[in-house]
Amino acid sequence: MSPSTGGPQVPTQPGPAQPARPAGSSTVQARAVGALTGLAVGDALGMPTQSLPRERIQARYGQLTGFEPGPADQPIAPGMPAGAVTDDTEQAVLLGRLLFAGAGRIDGHRLARELLAWEDDMRRRGSLDLLGPSTRAAVAAVAAGRPIEEAGRFGTTNGAAMRITPVGIAVPPSDLDRLVARVVEASWVTHNTGVALAGAAAVAAAVSAGLDGADPATATATAVRAAQLAGTRGHWIAAADVAARIDWASRLVAHRPPEEAAEVIYRLVGTSVATQESVPAAFAVLAVHPDDPWRACLLAASLGGDCDTIAAIVGAIAGATHGVDAFPVTALETIDAVNHLPLTDMATHLLALRQQQS
Repeated sequence: MSPSTGGPQVPTQPGPAQPARPAGSSTVQARAVGALTGLAVGDALGMPTQSLPRERIQARYGQLTGFEPGPADQPIAPGMPAGAVTDDTEQAVLLGRLLFAGAGRIDGHRLARELLAWEDDMRRRGSLDLLGPSTRAAVAAVAAGRPIEEAGRFGTTNGAAMRITPVGIAVPPSDLDRLVARVVEASWVTHNTGVALAGAAAVAAAVSAGLDGADPATATATAVRAAQLAGTRGHWIAAADVAARIDWASRLVAHRPPEEAAEVIYRLVGTSVATQESVPAAFAVLAVHPDDPWRACLLAASLGGDCDTIAAIVGAIAGATHGVDAFPVTALETIDAVNHLPLTDMATHLLALRQQQS
């Protein structure tokens, strides 16, 4: 393991996880905070392992037990302090702010401008954690003067899914057509393909269902229905069916021991940035640890591939179904001390939008 490279001195190894509360037993505020905080927890756990093969992760860490710094040979996050989040959380916060500023609606032009500004800021900070391939291509096209309606027509990666959690908090699941419409509105400028919209809708619907008290299995079923609806939106592109793969992947690993399940997810489901791999992989992890958000995030962060995004999605859905108190206190303290994110305030603002639509 690489030594810490500095930053706040905070505990990074929370130790054995406590049993999670039964799904739905916490308040809606705690579940909304849990969704945003869980996203950050999973993201930070996956920061040092992102884009690495499973074999290298196992050789270096064995089984992850907590936050680790970005090692010197990390291709995207070298030298980042343990507990630091990546683009997944930062773009989710960006989207949440735009949702509140727009009274629950997202303006595509403004989203494109904000994403470009965010990447410029990351470059100034010396970060290598920049826009993903679909988002970068789309916002560059807009900046070059191409019609915004064409920018996201080839966006297939998981950038929309990784940042969509605020929409799931802001929009209730009672009307899935409306929820999917809001997902499309928040995503089409960069990811206007059926496969990417299906993945984003699945995550948003699972988060939204969790806030209404759904357990992970019920949230997954809601996600499948939302993915089926969203898969017909945007531009068609040849890709596996996200809804079908979520259902298949969840069943594939059910009742398998965690280590065996992790191998199956990595080898068969896939853990790349492709939406049709990483989003089903996240739901498969939830099926392995439905009652323990912390262990679910640790497993996701240890998979190999796009670990930070998969773990962020896992954390968001697990946090929504179990509430923020299901994560170890030391993990929450680390996220707060290292990143200083306005997650509780954002949850409150997004819940106000949700109440207006109920």
